[in-house]
Amino acid sequence: MAFNLWLVFLVAAMGLAVVPGPNSLLALSHGARYGHRRTLFTICGGVLGFLILIAIAMFGLGAILQAQPEAMTALQWVGAAYLVWLGVKLWSAPALELTEFAENQTYSPVALFRQGFFAALSNPKVLLFFTAFLAQFINPTVALLPQFVVIAVTFVCVEFLAEYGIACVAHSIRPKLMQSGQGFNQCCGVLFIVLGVSMTLA
Repeated sequence: MAFNLWLVFLVAAMGLAVVPGPNSLLALSHGARYGHRRTLFTICGGVLGFLILIAIAMFGLGAILQAQPEAMTALQWVGAAYLVWLGVKLWSAPALELTEFAENQTYSPVALFRQGFFAALSNPKVLLFFTAFLAQFINPTVALLPQFVVIAVTFVCVEFLAEYGIACVAHSIRPKLMQSGQGFNQCCGVLFIVLGVSMTLA
């Protein structure tokens, strides 16, 4: 990939990373609840999910889903159901506490990683979006694998830094978030449910 084209892709990736979505919302919620260090598990799961989506999109499954609306519909319902499930879980989560970082608090790195991973994979429309978006930066006359490496590494690095920045901000304003008690969890839960429902209505 030419350097000037890579710069254009970098700017575009930065713009995409700051658009609110399930993973940025999850980074916000987990950053407030578990701290920015523990949220790294969530972010890494999401980054892996995006990496898989980019690979699938670049190697043709996006076109397959576009040609098979039944598969698209099925994946859309599964993704929507998962986002709604996350929303319900956040809604019922207890209010943030000042003792959150106590040693006896239980949390599962695997569970955090899994939530980030499946949040990234939960929207099959991302496949179609990546297919259309990445097509602007792929040169079909040269080898695809080196282009995939450059594009994938650039995007996941930008996404990682964006989500970690969100988690750090949520951690730093944690005292203000706690003043509203369970309202913060419920607000995030409603947003997840809205995202899930909107997927079925779009």
